[in-house]
Amino acid sequence: MRNFILFTFIPHLGVFMTEDKSSSADGIRWDLSDLYAGPDVPKLEEDINESLKRADSFEEKYRGRLEKAELSPAEFREAIEEYEEIYETIAKAGSFASLHFSTDTQDPDRGALYTKAQEKMSEIKNKLIFFQLEWQELADEEAGRYMEAEELERYKAYIRHWRRYTPYMLSEREEQIVESMQNTAKKAFVRLFDETIGEMKVEVDVEGETKEMVLDQALSLLYEEDRGTRKNAKEAVTETLKSKKRLLTFIFNNIVLNHSTEGEFRGYPDPMTPRNLSNRVDKETVDALMQACINNTDIVEKFYELKRKIQGYDKLYDYDRYNPLPGPKPEVNFQESKENVLDAYEKFSPKMRQIAEKFFDNDWIDAELKPGKRGGAFSASTVPSVHPYILLNFTDQLRDMMTMAHELGHGVHQYLARTQGYLQQSTPLTTAEMASVFGEMLLFDKLMKEEDDPESKLVLIGNKLQSDFATVFRQVVMTRFEQMLHKARNEKGELKPEQINELWLEANRKEFGESVELTDDYGWWWSYVLHFVHYPFYCYAYAFGELLVLALYNLYQEEGEEFVPKYLEILELGGSEDPKDLLKRAGVDITDPDFWERGLSVLRDYLETFETLAEDTEKI
Repeated sequence: MRNFILFTFIPHLGVFMTEDKSSSADGIRWDLSDLYAGPDVPKLEEDINESLKRADSFEEKYRGRLEKAELSPAEFREAIEEYEEIYETIAKAGSFASLHFSTDTQDPDRGALYTKAQEKMSEIKNKLIFFQLEWQELADEEAGRYMEAEELERYKAYIRHWRRYTPYMLSEREEQIVESMQNTAKKAFVRLFDETIGEMKVEVDVEGETKEMVLDQALSLLYEEDRGTRKNAKEAVTETLKSKKRLLTFIFNNIVLNHSTEGEFRGYPDPMTPRNLSNRVDKETVDALMQACINNTDIVEKFYELKRKIQGYDKLYDYDRYNPLPGPKPEVNFQESKENVLDAYEKFSPKMRQIAEKFFDNDWIDAELKPGKRGGAFSASTVPSVHPYILLNFTDQLRDMMTMAHELGHGVHQYLARTQGYLQQSTPLTTAEMASVFGEMLLFDKLMKEEDDPESKLVLIGNKLQSDFATVFRQVVMTRFEQMLHKARNEKGELKPEQINELWLEANRKEFGESVELTDDYGWWWSYVLHFVHYPFYCYAYAFGELLVLALYNLYQEEGEEFVPKYLEILELGGSEDPKDLLKRAGVDITDPDFWERGLSVLRDYLETFETLAEDTEKI
């Protein structure tokens, strides 16, 4: 079972996690007591033990009955409901352990609890895997009889999705071994990676003074106006990554090998097959998405060429990509951001605002900056009987307001989808990013409409384009890099860091063409990207979600109020329908090969507006 946690990809995480850094979000901490009052309360241990006992009872009651089709449809539904309850109970404990760990990844007690929760989840999976296997081994005729039964209508999409994995499942004992060994294989390397990145210290020369900072703080300096500071940050980050090159390269090689080995045993035709199955999308749709982006990289090149002219540089380097455009540079505080986001949501739907407000009013958000806190941002759905929680690292920048809008989009989506129950609340990644990006669009549209100053509009739309390029083109580039990495590791054996560097540079140069020069230092920057370690081939879902939302937002602008209930219905349905069926409710056909071009055409329109504003303000 996948606990529904969505990570926001920020090009370079603007997170300050040092003891002397503060922001207007000081004291904004979540209250996890709706899960458990603390890590030592008896109820937490009781729930873990209760889950294990119920899993044993479930096995005793149902083993062998489904494979013989002895269960009536009503009994099958009762079994699924019990199965769901067991998983929700252990997932509640796992959610608390994960969230508790995320606010202090250097605390060994929190790490131990997090590992224990993962181990117990694996134990329960191993006790219950027989049920999924028996369903998958049923003949199509018997399975069809169940899927057509009225009693199982609620779970129809879920049990149909299970059947898609049938060609790739192993025997029960093999599945148990794979699950158990992951705790000392992939999961162990994931934790090692997180702790390695979390403890990194970078020494950066800032205006003649050497400052020690965590990795995310150093990366955030790439947004600074002073070019020397950006270059110094780039060099310092590179040296820090190089100092850990043996360990990070070893982690990456083993993550890829683990993925490849399991894929070989299961008979996956392609390394991306398990991700596509999880996302409930076919290879052809993903290939069409990625090819459409590759065919349109001229948008990226033109933007950066315009940015170079605006800034008066002879050439842009990798450390120049995120530097601010000349013009107003507003700082925003947490309260102002909250009001802007809630107002943008309310203009679309008062219901969306009411749900979003719950996160602030009930302490479901952790936004303060603190040592050891996980970088970036995410929204965790936890379990339907509780509610989602959001993690932010708020640094009083405009991009933090956008991230707030993004994560609240996830949060609203997850809150509405609780009605589908634990097994079906989680959407595939392909539609999981839909609500978050839509939330960003609502805020961006509000800010653009309220802004009268052309220079401020230029900065707003420039930032939007950079963000969209990072969400669309960069994510496709990163997926291409993963494809190249997995192919090279499987063909050549263990790779040296320099070999991975070359793959990284080759993939990234295709995005920027001649508009940005990527230095040799940039070759090392694959080594801190958590998506490659945590979730292989996750990244294309960002591009999917962004282009999908651009198309949906156009529909909203055309249809107005009529669009709102359709959109909210899609959110409430969660993962109870496949993406292609779900999105048909809004008039979108993701199987249309030309669909992605529609979203890309919106980016072209934004670029034309950006160029016009640059000319009108005499920036070029």
